[in-house]
Amino acid sequence: MTGLERRRERLSEALASVRERIAKACEAAGRHPDEVELMAVTKTRPATDLALLLDLGHDMFGENRPQEAAAKVAELSELRPGNAARWHLVGRLQRNKARSVARWATRVESVDSVRLVDALDDAVRRAIDAGERPGPLPVLLQVSLDGDPERGGAPLGELPALADRVAETEGLELHGLMAVAPLGVDPDQAFADLAEAQYRMGIYHPRARVTSAGMTADFEAAIRHGSTCVRVGTALLGDRPLTSS
Repeated sequence: MTGLERRRERLSEALASVRERIAKACEAAGRHPDEVELMAVTKTRPATDLALLLDLGHDMFGENRPQEAAAKVAELSELRPGNAARWHLVGRLQRNKARSVARWATRVESVDSVRLVDALDDAVRRAIDAGERPGPLPVLLQVSLDGDPERGGAPLGELPALADRVAETEGLELHGLMAVAPLGVDPDQAFADLAEAQYRMGIYHPRARVTSAGMTADFEAAIRHGSTCVRVGTALLGDRPLTSS
């Protein structure tokens, strides 16, 4: 068995294991597994891993760094021409990177300021005019559940105005909320707070139904509280970046 074949087998087993965990968490919460999408968080991982995941039927990838993601988009297009990969930016985004991200992102999940909203809106409209993307960019508002500015995210009190600003743009579509459970905090309480914020936003923006929450260690708790997208890296791809050969 070649290294590439061993890696494919490892990814296949991990993918099945994570899907089983999601199914069991959904059953415990009285939900259907189809209600929860799985995003493979592929930061620092080689494009060969993404190609293998595509071969296994998984097409949703989350990246943290715009420059790394753009290079991977191009490399995966060479490895799997015509692929239908969905690229989600889940890391913090600087406004000066908005134009690059607008060309390849399926969804940006880390919108946390009006200035970033405006920069993305301008970048997306320019990309559409240039024929670089087919239409508006779906975005999620990143919520800070502990108010720590170093971790990114908008404070809960700023969400209504931020949501309204996205809704006013031509280039962006508000799809929901994203959050990371703070370190040292009970994830059930954190995700309960997120669920409450999602409910309140839904009163004024009923189409914004996506809740992106939960990672390898805590996605069962996130599913209990209504997450519709879990972001899994370690459980799928291992503890360290691995290369295929």
